[in-house]
Amino acid sequence: MSTEPNPTASPAPQAAPLGAAPLEAEAPQTPEQLMQAASVRITALEAELEEMKDRWMRAEAETANVRARAKREVDDARQYAVQSFARDVVEAAENLRRGLEALPAPDEAEPEILSRLRTGFEGVERSFLSLLERHGVTRQDPTGAPFDPNLHQAMAEQETTDHPPGTVVQAWTGCWTLRGRLLRPAMVMVAKAPAPELPAGASQPDVEKLDRTV
Repeated sequence: MSTEPNPTASPAPQAAPLGAAPLEAEAPQTPEQLMQAASVRITALEAELEEMKDRWMRAEAETANVRARAKREVDDARQYAVQSFARDVVEAAENLRRGLEALPAPDEAEPEILSRLRTGFEGVERSFLSLLERHGVTRQDPTGAPFDPNLHQAMAEQETTDHPPGTVVQAWTGCWTLRGRLLRPAMVMVAKAPAPELPAGASQPDVEKLDRTV
């Protein structure tokens, strides 16, 4: 008997691989199902787009804040890098003012050398102050202004009825600032209300007791 294969015989069906799921025919989808699936996909894409847009806007805002902060720091460093030097220059200007105030008051009978000396010092001071102002250093006389603890340093109080309480009645030094930033506070005397007059024969404890009973 011949063992040669018959070329006309149909090939035997191959077995499916072990563990493979049997192929199932996909069920046809209706137009309504297709539209519903497309709508769900569009909604998901729109939500993802909004999330990405929100992230982008937050990143842009953070970048803008970083730029603004860096610019502010650079500007501050440029403007106030000379703050320590300006404070020393202010001390020199105050010493010049003290020297002028130490001179005698102008008098027609004074020696000519004293008049020239005073005029020369005043010219030097004006030029010096003008130079400082061109670089942002200014001096303010607080006399007559309300006391400001941010700009003034109270050295004494004076009872007076000529000025409202809390008014600067005398300034020993001016208030110096560098482009709005305080360099040196003004040393001032502040007005306060006079103490109430004691009745005849009454002592201060008696007045305090009277105030507490009122």
